[in-house]
Amino acid sequence: MENTSENKKNREVKKSQKHVCLGILAHVDAGKTTLSESFLFLSGKIRQAGRVDHKDAFLDTYELERERGITIFSKQAVFEWKGMEITLLDTPGHVDFSAEMERTLQVLDYAVLVISGSDGVQGHTMTLWKLLKRYNIPTFLFVNKMDQEGTERREIMAELERQFGENCIDFSYLDEMAMENLALCGEEMMESYLESGKIDKKLIQKAVKERNVFPCYFGSALYMDGVDELLNGIADFTESLKYPEEFGAKVYKIGRDSQGNRLTYLKVTGGELKVRDSIGNSEEKINEIRIYSGEKYTAVPAAAAGRVCTVTGLSDTYPGEGIGAEPESDLPVLEPVLTYRIDLPDACDIHKMLENLRSLEEEEPALHIVWEEAVGEIHAQLMGEVQTEVLRHIIRERFGVWVEFVEGNIVYKETIKFPVEGVGHFEPLRHYAEVHLLLEPGERGSGLQFASVCSGDVLDRNWQRLILTHLEEKEHKGVLAGAGITDIKITLLAGRAHQKHTEGGDFRQATYRAVRQGLKKAESILLEPYYEFKMELPAEMVGRAMTDIQKMKGDFVPPLTLGESVILTGSAPVSQMRGYQREFISYTKGKGRLFCEPKGYRACQNQEEVIEGIGYDAEADTENPTGSVFCSHGAGFVVPWYQVEEYAHIGSCYTAKKEESEAQRRTFCPPPVSRIELTQEELDAIYVKTPDPIKRNYTATPVTVRAQEKQEGEGRKKSRKKEKNREEYLLVDGYNIIFAWKDLKELSEISMEAARNKLMDILCNYQAYRKCTLILVFDAYKVEGNKGETIKYHNIHVVYTKEAETADQYIEKTVRRMGRHQDVTVATSDALEQVIILGQGAQRMSAEGLKEEIRLAEKEIREEYLGKNTVERNYLFYALKEDAAEAVEKIRLGGSEESSNVK
Repeated sequence: MENTSENKKNREVKKSQKHVCLGILAHVDAGKTTLSESFLFLSGKIRQAGRVDHKDAFLDTYELERERGITIFSKQAVFEWKGMEITLLDTPGHVDFSAEMERTLQVLDYAVLVISGSDGVQGHTMTLWKLLKRYNIPTFLFVNKMDQEGTERREIMAELERQFGENCIDFSYLDEMAMENLALCGEEMMESYLESGKIDKKLIQKAVKERNVFPCYFGSALYMDGVDELLNGIADFTESLKYPEEFGAKVYKIGRDSQGNRLTYLKVTGGELKVRDSIGNSEEKINEIRIYSGEKYTAVPAAAAGRVCTVTGLSDTYPGEGIGAEPESDLPVLEPVLTYRIDLPDACDIHKMLENLRSLEEEEPALHIVWEEAVGEIHAQLMGEVQTEVLRHIIRERFGVWVEFVEGNIVYKETIKFPVEGVGHFEPLRHYAEVHLLLEPGERGSGLQFASVCSGDVLDRNWQRLILTHLEEKEHKGVLAGAGITDIKITLLAGRAHQKHTEGGDFRQATYRAVRQGLKKAESILLEPYYEFKMELPAEMVGRAMTDIQKMKGDFVPPLTLGESVILTGSAPVSQMRGYQREFISYTKGKGRLFCEPKGYRACQNQEEVIEGIGYDAEADTENPTGSVFCSHGAGFVVPWYQVEEYAHIGSCYTAKKEESEAQRRTFCPPPVSRIELTQEELDAIYVKTPDPIKRNYTATPVTVRAQEKQEGEGRKKSRKKEKNREEYLLVDGYNIIFAWKDLKELSEISMEAARNKLMDILCNYQAYRKCTLILVFDAYKVEGNKGETIKYHNIHVVYTKEAETADQYIEKTVRRMGRHQDVTVATSDALEQVIILGQGAQRMSAEGLKEEIRLAEKEIREEYLGKNTVERNYLFYALKEDAAEAVEKIRLGGSEESSNVK
């Protein structure tokens, strides 16, 4: 009992302890990892400081990091200094891994920007500075390698003030001059200094927190010179952040441990996170909470607000995701600008490797793994050669395959010039959906934004949410070069569903087609990536450099002269600057330095030439159709994009301005009208590319569009008849559904038996509507000696599994036995179980999907009942002749029988 009280007391002390999440950033080779090692050694976290060149750094846990001497993945360590707990995040310094670094910025309280005293402020250092400003992170500066010759403190301090502003203050010695400079950074500090000759510590903390002051320290991390002063400064001039009571968390990284467990790295930004908590849209439960320090971790029962931790048990999280009250992150600034083709060995299964690469894409979203079906190739977007080498090693280590990366094209993007309405319709037999979208040009760099102004009276909210999900779930191709679209706001204007025939996949098809139809109508613009460059070169060579930039169609600001050297900054297209590094080194004879960073996208200056070179045909892209599918006399047919509005079931929802309409008319001239009809098999083939989440089991076949066949072979008829006679089975994982539905979960906390009975009654009603064989499975594997039991409850079968057999195992066994010969659907939200059943030929349905199906069924039953009662009512007036009915009506209103002249 005493130990329990002592532990509780220790936890309360820990909770009240000052805590900050501190990130370390730097240009590669500035000594960032060495500084991290010094922090850990001086704090007593490690007994001996490792060294990058000795390949024994505590935070370089990956073999390739130690081999190359660079940080590839962000790492975490927790240590204490003078009563303060610090969660340290060491980030990659090489520009090829900038995306990993930028994601980490989302969870930092403070940052230390490390600068090499011998190299000064470099191009990537300026990029880091801009990112710190964008994410509003208070920053300390540490000038490293001051032990090397040629490092002069005053000159470096002058460069920091020139590059970062005069609010960079030398905190190594807070003498009178430093206090005067500090006082100039804020009115409150000025008043405090004038009154007392000193500045209160709390005022300095506030100034640092608001990024009005950037404390600067000097030293050598290798020899631990000046490192303790930096740590003391962090302890003195930081403050713990205050967090709300409502739960929130920000995901910044996805990874896997040595056992293959999926890890979600996050920061709790409100409330508290506990083991077994259900979070996210899927309400998956946290299995374990880990606090990492290097390779090792400590499992904890809970993580309070402000803590950075790693959790297991979540399968759908992604970097930048906001959970609970935390909003989603903005689009990253740094994106890859080069695309590579991934060449595989001859014996490698390309589709299996595509699946493996998509799992890597979870960890590195910037990869943008793309399957180019037309040429049978896998493409990826990467930052540079170092990243390709690292990725090659990771693929070999994890999947046992050695791949090659072949540099391909520039990553172009597309946007539009004027607003336009896009219409998509998908109505083969037994399916129905129509979607109207407004596509508007956004500011450059804004990415894609999605919204809805559609009334719930026009289209149910659940369908609206589904449409927005389909807009977000894929990269939509433009119509000029097949490049991804960006800088567009897409708003749902209207839509229509059918009570019986609409399913989720229908709206996916209609949404995709609406986007493409709108792009075909719009005036599209091709965008190309730009580099922001900084050149340091001898003054006599600046003329050559400016001429080169002008030839590249770039721009620059007037050069800055520093002694015998000149600094030239500006921007130029990536397509023009590729390979310029070698030429620059050649004509400067090694005396110049060129730094390039991605700057974003601008309008392509040779658009027609690029489009012609790519040779993309939007109408030939069967994976991204521009037209829509309508139904007439029981047959589906394709309507080309320029005629969709004529066939649409909802009128136009947007009126363009006059100048916009004229510009749109100039963008296309409709070709001769043609009507292309599809066979049912071809419509099914289109539909199978949109996986049906609930009901039908379609066989994947190649998609081809041709004239409708007049006759079918006998073999095809027999196949259809056989398919039609397949019996439908629905297997329901009972406890999974109970804990997934809020009302049943709350009821189970009072009485599990009541929750089971309520679910059984709900499914009985649903089975009567669905007319399938419904099997409800409950776990009973923990009941010692239990032999299992199957009972008939009204019109459904209820199974209680035997000892040592889980519901998952029973369902898997049943699916394996029936999945290839019957139409089997399994209702569960268990991710692993879903993967298993899909592999056995069954369909899957989530817990929420089942709930929605039941809701729609109940709604339709009610409407049919009410409609039936309305028809069957019998009124007196219905049996009377017209003149007799008029006479009776007059009597009812107060007239006499004589005056009515009833005959």
